[in-house]
Amino acid sequence: MPLIIFTDLDGTLLNQEDYDYKPAIPMLEKFKKKGIPIIPVTSKTRAEVAQLREDIGLNDPFIVENGSGIFVPQKDDRFVVSTDNLEDKYVLQLLGCNYEEARAGLKQIYADLGEDLRGFGDLSPAELQSLTGLPLEEVKLAQTREFTEPFITPKNISTAVIEHTAAKYNFRVLVGDRFSHLISANAGKGKAVTWLLQNYQTSSPTDKLVTVGLGNSPNDLEMLESVDIPLVIASKKGIHPGLKDRGWSVPNSPGSQGWAEATAKIYQRFFS
Repeated sequence: MPLIIFTDLDGTLLNQEDYDYKPAIPMLEKFKKKGIPIIPVTSKTRAEVAQLREDIGLNDPFIVENGSGIFVPQKDDRFVVSTDNLEDKYVLQLLGCNYEEARAGLKQIYADLGEDLRGFGDLSPAELQSLTGLPLEEVKLAQTREFTEPFITPKNISTAVIEHTAAKYNFRVLVGDRFSHLISANAGKGKAVTWLLQNYQTSSPTDKLVTVGLGNSPNDLEMLESVDIPLVIASKKGIHPGLKDRGWSVPNSPGSQGWAEATAKIYQRFFS
């Protein structure tokens, strides 16, 4: 029974505080030996994920910038992607808009709200480093946006007002504690996961696919609702309130250690 694992990165596969993933390495190796795809589904950029995939040794497709772009390795012929969209070693399936359109959308929303919304494109690397705690080189990768514009979440405007204003211009806002993300209304983690699943199923029409999703915040909700086995990774403070009371399995440990514990149970269930 083919298994596919979709995983968020920050606060899930990677620790929220130090971005460490060492506790997850043994399970990553076990799944790779079984040929199980492990697919990042993240708000991170292509440049960030490409570096991480190289470090960890992942070779499967990946979803970036909150489901705005799906990158498929060029040599993987299971996916119906236009070769007009060749991007380095990958072929791009674009669900969202381009970065220039996202920046223009943020300016329109800013004008409507009368609020100075500061996006990643407005922040210096030093400012962003101070806000995120990332090393400077990783900050530069985080600023290589292609499809979306994260911005500092304003504290004096309600989520509903921001979302309503964005919808006027065919955008969605994924509101977070520190940063919110402006994405195309056509994009989303759930839509990207569904697109990949349809292609996996088409390439193996007689197989019953079983899908696993791991996430830690409401930003992952669409992905978690799109899989057969949703798993919630808590932080050191506990489960995010937006993912409580759904009856989904939660490992005892936070972050990368929790990821390892949750996937170990999956491995035992399907391969013991």
